[in-house]
Amino acid sequence: MSFFTKYVNIIKYSHYLAMLVTALLIFVCAPGLQKVEDKGSNKVSIFVNGTQVGTVKDASEAEGMIMEARRRIAAENSGLVLVDSEVVLSGSTDVVGLVDDRQTIVDNIYNVFRESVMKTKQPAYEVKINEFTVNLKSIDDVIALLNASKAEYDPDSEWKVWLVTDNSRELNVMTTKIEKVSEQKAPVIDKPVVFPRGGALLKMEEIYDSAFSKNREDAFEFGVRNIDFDENVEVVQAYVDGDKISTLEDAIEAVTKTSERNKIYEVVAGDTLGAIAQKNDMSIEDIIKLNSASIPNESAMLRVGDEITIFSPEPELSVVRTERRYYEENYDAEVVYIDEDEWYTNHTEIIQQPVTGYRKVVADVTYRNAELVNTDILYENVTVKAVSKIIKRGTKIPPTYIYPVWGRISSGFGKRKAPKKGASTYHKGVDFAVPIGTAVMASCGGTVTRAGWGSGYGYCVYIQHPDGRSTRYGHLSKVLVKAGQSVSQGQKIALSGNTGVSTGPHLHFEILIGGGQVNPLKYLQ
Repeated sequence: MSFFTKYVNIIKYSHYLAMLVTALLIFVCAPGLQKVEDKGSNKVSIFVNGTQVGTVKDASEAEGMIMEARRRIAAENSGLVLVDSEVVLSGSTDVVGLVDDRQTIVDNIYNVFRESVMKTKQPAYEVKINEFTVNLKSIDDVIALLNASKAEYDPDSEWKVWLVTDNSRELNVMTTKIEKVSEQKAPVIDKPVVFPRGGALLKMEEIYDSAFSKNREDAFEFGVRNIDFDENVEVVQAYVDGDKISTLEDAIEAVTKTSERNKIYEVVAGDTLGAIAQKNDMSIEDIIKLNSASIPNESAMLRVGDEITIFSPEPELSVVRTERRYYEENYDAEVVYIDEDEWYTNHTEIIQQPVTGYRKVVADVTYRNAELVNTDILYENVTVKAVSKIIKRGTKIPPTYIYPVWGRISSGFGKRKAPKKGASTYHKGVDFAVPIGTAVMASCGGTVTRAGWGSGYGYCVYIQHPDGRSTRYGHLSKVLVKAGQSVSQGQKIALSGNTGVSTGPHLHFEILIGGGQVNPLKYLQ
């Protein structure tokens, strides 16, 4: 800290030197007196910026009065001050020749100068936090601002902020360092050691258990272990306009108030859109709006490891702290996955149900502001051991479904008016209006289970797919495959027609899951 004191003293001396130079500038750069020659005059009127400030007998008196008024202006302003002034002396002859009192004239000149003062740059300390900048009047204000930024997480003021030189910068830039005020007590057990004794190892767990069997408070020192700012803080001395310097109160409000900022959230096991929205105090609609490309609607699938954008209320300056804590908790073991290469990824099976455990824990818990970011368990004493949930899951990517033909949809899935006698009032597929003889492709690869006449369907083809789903193609004019035949996605299997109960040339297409028809448009790519 001696270096920091020396640095501040240098800044102060520089400031005093700047004031001296400023004062010299005021006098050196002062405009000269404009004298009006009047032979035989017995008094001289002094005009400053067009205002008469008094009369004297001799013009030589005016210069001393003007300098005295300027000295008063300079003494009242610590910053760089210029006075915009025009001084005119006008001689005249008067019978009586009365003149004004010297002090009265000096006061009048001072009042005119004060109204004409032009303040330029003032010394300040610029605090930069990422793209945010605030200017304060003194080093003390800077330190008070930084201490206020962490006050919520250090209510007893056990940690103090200091300013130190940033050695990574070529210019005179200071940055922050946070240290604990009181001297820390060394814990009885800092890092457990494994000792070889007589060919046996004294296990780390035994050291911990021994310490805890006496007194866990003696084994570990609890409380805040470390506190720091998450953003890099730069402090430099600068000269700025006076109206750009903030009060300490305004600076604290600007730095500590929270505002919504975008943040990346990683999806974990068990997450749903609703759960993520609740955890982050957002609505599902806001999450969808921020992630429209990857989450088009509420039904969108979330996968573990996906990264999505959320809102997070954060101050300009975030505080990261690590606390060493003792707590007892119920806990769950990590889920164990068994990969099955012959299954699709949408096929899972629970092999073992989980059992919640109970443990006593000593851990270093790290927070960023109020958000938990990491838990580093130093010791745990398990009373009830947790049992993992075991899930068998497929690894194969499920098959996709493509449009069997390209054509106008003449009838969608669901309720409808019967287009003709004998037709269904609930349409179990989608109709594509295409000319007779249009090539019909297999929507997905699989095995043909039926190929031929199908009563109301006319000529039709049924295909069973590896994911358990099946597709139907009806009202065909010609069938090009046989039952038992394997077909690939996009292979031509038939020609469209107008057979069976049909109102015109088209292809009737269905997708069945578990034996029931679903809306094909939800599955087609």
